[in-house]
Amino acid sequence: MEHDIFTVEIIKDTIVALGDEMFNAMIRTSMSPIIYETTDFAVGATDAKGNLLAQGNGVTAFLATLDTAVVSLLEHYPDPSTIRPGDVFISNTPYEGGGTHLSDVVILVPVFADDELIAWTVNKAHWTEVGGAQPGSVSTSATEIYQEGLRFTFLKLYQGGEINHALVQLIKDNVRLPDSTIGDMHAGVAAARVGARRIGELVDRYGKEQLLEAMKDLLDYGERMTRAELVKLPQGTFEAEDVIEEDGLGNGPFKVKVKVTIGEEEVLVDYTGTSPQAVGPINCSYTGLVTGARCLFKSITNPEIPANGGCFRPLKIVCPPGTVISAEKPAPVSVYYEALIAAIDVFWKALAPALPHRLPAGHQRTVGATFISGIRPENGEFFVMGEPLVGGWGASDGEDGDSGQFCCANGETFNIPCELFESRYAIEVDQYAFHDQDGGAGQFRGGKGVVLDYRIIAEETFLTYAATRSEVRPWALAGGQEGSTNYAEIHRLDGSVDRYTMCTTVAAKRDEVIRIYTATGGGFGDPAKRPREALERDLRNGFVTPDQAEEHYGYNAMN
Repeated sequence: MEHDIFTVEIIKDTIVALGDEMFNAMIRTSMSPIIYETTDFAVGATDAKGNLLAQGNGVTAFLATLDTAVVSLLEHYPDPSTIRPGDVFISNTPYEGGGTHLSDVVILVPVFADDELIAWTVNKAHWTEVGGAQPGSVSTSATEIYQEGLRFTFLKLYQGGEINHALVQLIKDNVRLPDSTIGDMHAGVAAARVGARRIGELVDRYGKEQLLEAMKDLLDYGERMTRAELVKLPQGTFEAEDVIEEDGLGNGPFKVKVKVTIGEEEVLVDYTGTSPQAVGPINCSYTGLVTGARCLFKSITNPEIPANGGCFRPLKIVCPPGTVISAEKPAPVSVYYEALIAAIDVFWKALAPALPHRLPAGHQRTVGATFISGIRPENGEFFVMGEPLVGGWGASDGEDGDSGQFCCANGETFNIPCELFESRYAIEVDQYAFHDQDGGAGQFRGGKGVVLDYRIIAEETFLTYAATRSEVRPWALAGGQEGSTNYAEIHRLDGSVDRYTMCTTVAAKRDEVIRIYTATGGGFGDPAKRPREALERDLRNGFVTPDQAEEHYGYNAMN
């Protein structure tokens, strides 16, 4: 049949838009602040074979998890007759497509036209609780995946439209917050079904053949636009390495190494030489590595066009199995995001000197994920608070770094408002401010990290926290200075202060303060070249102390 190019374009735009509609549906229906406030999830659609068609705003670290989840599901169900209308699948296994850590759960809905499977809609969201040894299902002390919570490997949550009550009951019986967990599960199903309905409407309006043609054209368009950008990049081979300081159990450091080869037709990203997987839970699976590489690749090609599978056809990723960024079972992975960001960062570090107007100096390179659990004194209810933290980004050629931003893997993520903390958890926020920790000096300075104080109101709470860039500082460019580091403190009632970079369920009592510092980004250029008016503005704002101004910039207000 002859295809109308205008109709094809309308269908393509509708497919891209359905990601936003699914995104909004998830926010409106979820029960956990980490979803409806932080937006720690991603939604989108693929074709029948798992080629990514569109992905809504959300966590960029999920950029390779929706399509790979479909590919792995199809491997588990090779007989097409076993996938039927009304089915809904669930998975969180980290060792196959779609997997990161157990708290990130994928919901998959098949879409049919004339009894033919034509597409999938997918939702991947961070559930606050999936069981395991520790509240929040994140532990810096885990040594096996079995300690980190329930694991689902492409199970049918619904079959033919009927919910699997046994599976739902299993989840309820094994999580600490069953109401919110099951609520988030239903929200994920609802969001995926929204997307499925929209695809069905496209079939009804334009026909199956026109829709399939539009899907193919959308993927080809992504590839075509990306390849047009490849020829603008510097050709050659670029290398870098960095470290992850520890694995939560005192082991480390772990090397992350990359060799990037840019040609006119392909970008090869080779992580050979990276350290073997760790005993502790900072491991990242291969899916996480792919999504990390895709994030950086998208930023250096064409970040303006919506992401789809075609955009990544010129990207080739190599990494031997069993490394800290390609871990295999039963390796623990609950803090996988720190290794994933390290994989992004080293790719970034390799190319930044050659792309100074596209890529800034190093940033805080941590999610800074902080979990506080305890009993609310007013009603005796158990709570788990979890959120990522903002920090400083690196400076670039001509611009200071951005302050108080989420890390490169978090994407369209937001902090949880202090008012919500105080209304839902036994916590008060004493301060949330930019700090003046030393680091990031340059002609253009690194963006500032933050200091955040949680004052404990419960009789006792428990802190789980993990951060890298705790010793090795964010890297600088062109003669700038390295940034500062990430860490947590507990200020005790007796005046003592305990410092942590990775910890699990450390007790903090009423009126004690959990204080989190996030890193300032790396600087760009010789600090001596920073304009006097910019430095004086930094002094007024408290970003730089008088001593720092004199030491790093040679500035004395008395002169």
